[in-house]
Amino acid sequence: MIADTDGHRDDRVASLEIQLGKLARINASLMGRVERSTDLRGNAFSVFETAISLEGKVRERTADLERALGELASTNAELAQATDAADSARRRLGDAIETINEGFAIFDADDRLVLCNQTYLSLWPKVADQIVPGVRFDEILGKIGETSGMLGAMVAPDRWISERGAAHELAEGGQVIALADGRWIQVNERRTTEGGVVGVYTDITDIKAEDARLRARELAERAVVLQATLDAMPQGVCVFDRERALLAWNDPLLAFLKLQPTRARLEIAEHAALIQWCRTALPRADAADTLGWLGEGEPEIVAVRALEDGRSVEVRRLPMPGGGMVMSFDDVTDRLRAAAALRETNETLERRVQERTAAVVAVNMELQQQVAERVAAEAAMREAKTAAEQANLSKTRFLAAASHDLLQPLNAARLFVSALATRRLAPANRTLVEQTGSALDSIEDLLEALLEISKLDAGAVTPEITDVPLGELMRALHAEFALAASTRGLTLTVEPTTAWVRTDARLLRRILQNFLSNALRYTRQGGVVMAARHEGAHVQIAVTDTGAGIDPTHHGEIFEEFRRLNSGHERGMGLGLAIVQRAGRMLDHPIGVRSAIGQGSTFCVTVPLTVEGTRQICAATPAARRGIAARTVLVIDNEEIILEGMRAVLEGWGCDVLTAVGGSEAREAIAASSAPVEVILADYHLGNGMTGEVVVAQLRTLLDRPTPAVIITADREPDLRDRLLGAGLHVLQKPVKPAQLRALLARLTG
Repeated sequence: MIADTDGHRDDRVASLEIQLGKLARINASLMGRVERSTDLRGNAFSVFETAISLEGKVRERTADLERALGELASTNAELAQATDAADSARRRLGDAIETINEGFAIFDADDRLVLCNQTYLSLWPKVADQIVPGVRFDEILGKIGETSGMLGAMVAPDRWISERGAAHELAEGGQVIALADGRWIQVNERRTTEGGVVGVYTDITDIKAEDARLRARELAERAVVLQATLDAMPQGVCVFDRERALLAWNDPLLAFLKLQPTRARLEIAEHAALIQWCRTALPRADAADTLGWLGEGEPEIVAVRALEDGRSVEVRRLPMPGGGMVMSFDDVTDRLRAAAALRETNETLERRVQERTAAVVAVNMELQQQVAERVAAEAAMREAKTAAEQANLSKTRFLAAASHDLLQPLNAARLFVSALATRRLAPANRTLVEQTGSALDSIEDLLEALLEISKLDAGAVTPEITDVPLGELMRALHAEFALAASTRGLTLTVEPTTAWVRTDARLLRRILQNFLSNALRYTRQGGVVMAARHEGAHVQIAVTDTGAGIDPTHHGEIFEEFRRLNSGHERGMGLGLAIVQRAGRMLDHPIGVRSAIGQGSTFCVTVPLTVEGTRQICAATPAARRGIAARTVLVIDNEEIILEGMRAVLEGWGCDVLTAVGGSEAREAIAASSAPVEVILADYHLGNGMTGEVVVAQLRTLLDRPTPAVIITADREPDLRDRLLGAGLHVLQKPVKPAQLRALLARLTG
């Protein structure tokens, strides 16, 4: 606005000056004509007439001149007011930009400085006196580059000026620049409507410093973790970056290379220095194919070299992603000597075998008669072994078939009973439903126990020994049995532990489940306590109850199948402790019992600790859950009765249920449904060789999203469960417990 007022004033002044010049030239011309028209003859009349004419014209021109002077005076007054207003606006603008904390500068369309504040000038103290209105932006850059006012200008002045000028020319966003005094400035530039540039310069030194501190802390923490990992390794290890500079090493490396800790950074600071040092410390191990550099993408290389001192060293080299290399040094002398001794022993044994073979040949002639007599016996034994193997195979196949065929109708019955339990029933009918559910629970427990004992006896269960967090397992068991204990009016206490044990998590869980189930079943009042106590390299997990107790003379009998002692009220099936004994024997975990009449019982299992013994476990934060009402659930099974049972249960929970016998019907149901399918429940064995796993994969492709899916199966093989879980599927065992199904659906749809 100020620039517009000044330009208008200059145009008016120039116009008035041109008009005055024209009037002056006209007046001079008229006066000349008068003087030339006067001749020596003194023509008075002519002179008079001319004078009259000139007087009129002069009067007209004089009036025009007076009017022009009046307009000029008015214009000058307006210009004076405009100038005052412009000066006032300029002062207010200057005061305003001086009050802000950021540097502020305005450049016109010709990239000349119009206005700036002191904060802007303070950014360039060495050239502040030369930054005045009218100076061009590129001149300011040149002066800053000459005085090295910017960190970039100190390193490469021309490049910095070029990049900064290009960013200023674009004026489309922010740019962060570093000053020579250590400060960091964020520059935000935008174009004005007249084509100029407005720039705001913000000091972000504190923010950059905080970022640097956080970055340094993060790098320090990573370095601590890396060093701790390296120090825990028995091999000597060193790590080089992409520039081949030493990043990290461990103490075994210093011992291997005969280096003092204070000299490591000096003597092997680079990869080439390491090779040079190895020429003295590890002679014969400094060849290029042993210690040479590996580029990114090259495979790992392992080389074994014999040293002059008789030792053998194994050198491993592995390139790191993004550049760099990891090297390890391992003394394999004892290992190679053991291998050589083993070879020598084998050769000695072979010689002895050859020597004794001759003697055996002679003896063999004598034994041929005996062998002939035993051939018939061996044939009979082979036949018996084959029959036994076939019987064992048939038993295994029977177990697999029984897992599905026996549990399938039981699963349907449980679903229908659960659906009935959610409806309004007369008290007598509800009692019948509850008794039916209890009977189904007993049948299920009996079938599962029989199948589990059969699998253990047949050797169909293979333990998977891993490191197991005992505290998590015990907390899960507490959650599983807390409701049953509360229903019986008992207290269930599980003492926390941080121990890690070496065991099969599934079998150990089964052992503890049977301990807790028996303790709750045979305890009328009081409570049950499960606790873990360290015993050297082992931990003893004990379940103690306040029940009636067991006579010590019967302690050996209670682990036999179907052996049930009359406790005065509830009786079990007599299979739980039989399963415990077999699982403990398979895992080599001793099982113990301490009990007496009227003093309660304590059942315990002793499990080995891991090498670490205890670790810190971070408790997971439970996620918020939502209800399952109005959820659309697709149920797939090859038996109509199961579909009817699942529909009854799920609709009783408020779900929208789609049912299908196979994959084709499932696709039709999805196409006909107005609501998207949120969960898929599929039986594993769908008949005709088709499995629920395959159908779910096909439906997920059709739905074009990873819809949550649950596979329901009677097959209890760990390999199948692991494969399904690895495919992103959830697994439920038959017969399905409604509470377990509802909890899983709530978690999947929450």
